[in-house]
Amino acid sequence: MQTTLIRNGHIVDPANDIDEVGDILIADGKIAQVGGNIQVEIDDIFDASNLTVTPGLIDIHVHLREPGFEHKETISTGTAAAAAGGFTSVVCMANTSPVTDTPDRVKHIYKVAKDITRQQNSSNANVFTVGSITKDLAGEELTDINGMLSAGAVGFSDDGVTVMNSALMQEALTLSAELNFPVMVHCEEHNLNTGAVMNLGETSRKLNLIGSPNAAEDIIVARDILLAELTGGHIHILHVSTSGAVDLIRWGKQRGVNVTAEACPHHWILTDEEIEKQGTNAKMHPPLRSKTDIEAVLNGLQDGTIDAITTDHAPHTPEEKALGMVDAPNGIIGLETSLPLVMTTLVETEHLPLKDAIAKMTYIPANIVGIDRGTLSIGAIADITLIDTKEIAKVNVENSFSKSRNTPFNGSELKGWSVKTIKNGIF
Repeated sequence: MQTTLIRNGHIVDPANDIDEVGDILIADGKIAQVGGNIQVEIDDIFDASNLTVTPGLIDIHVHLREPGFEHKETISTGTAAAAAGGFTSVVCMANTSPVTDTPDRVKHIYKVAKDITRQQNSSNANVFTVGSITKDLAGEELTDINGMLSAGAVGFSDDGVTVMNSALMQEALTLSAELNFPVMVHCEEHNLNTGAVMNLGETSRKLNLIGSPNAAEDIIVARDILLAELTGGHIHILHVSTSGAVDLIRWGKQRGVNVTAEACPHHWILTDEEIEKQGTNAKMHPPLRSKTDIEAVLNGLQDGTIDAITTDHAPHTPEEKALGMVDAPNGIIGLETSLPLVMTTLVETEHLPLKDAIAKMTYIPANIVGIDRGTLSIGAIADITLIDTKEIAKVNVENSFSKSRNTPFNGSELKGWSVKTIKNGIF
């Protein structure tokens, strides 16, 4: 039996209400003991003095781009970036080419990820995948949901577009109630967003650019919460960006609807004014909004309305982002900056206690998609993140493991960085 002891770390495991200095014993890739001063014969010791030790971080909303867009990112480079950022598990979206909309395509994602681990003895993050809700993301016909669940899909999403057909969404949520999976929705009333490249507001008018109104998001959030209430299905609202969406999700939870939600750092840090400074590196979908929306997202994180923190890691090449505001694709990379952004803008500012922030990046997202990760429970898979909460460093995209460089946070000085991830007990 291979044993490793993590000695004298600040253990933060929200799922088990642990927040103390102590040891963790790993045996054959699983958690064997947690807490106190463990005295047993061991093969290896890792001194975690002055480090925070948490369950491996989990991001349930990333775009790994493979297959079809390997010039932007691959499963290999994306999971390397995830591990560098402190993530031991990621859930990739289905808007690949071809779309991940059949059992065989779900299996293909897992095969590629498994091959990476085997061929490279890789410490890259674990990969889980969603399948698309509709065939080819066309919004016209449901996919083989049963078949993709059997193949390992952990949820279903047409992220990037909205299923505009309410009857079809009702059908998906009915299956969700029967088969226990999340329907993870991009909320955008497309008829209100034609040609939009940023938030509708003072900055869009100043720059003479077409803007997206908050109502475009709010209308679909409301619709999908009501459909979840009707069917009993689990609706998960992706990348919440508006004050109205936060209010609606809070209302849904108060009514007992099975609704969960996530937010990305850029939506509680940056406003649409960033477009003037950063151009297309601040162009994303949903767009950066107003100060009022930022405050609402922060409040939603604080009171539990917003359950999880994700990145919506969306890599694009410099050539694509150089096309200008009208033609450049939406999105930014985020896997390597998410943790220090959370530490700097939420924990250091006392918007969230450390334990609450870690909860939103570990067991809560794991529970949303139903994966057996995110805790340091005895017998759990030893996925662990080691964090130096005092380390201060500047973001340098040239050092990124991602293939892409599209971030508005380049050059930002942030505090609290991952120093090591452990996957399946392997350092």
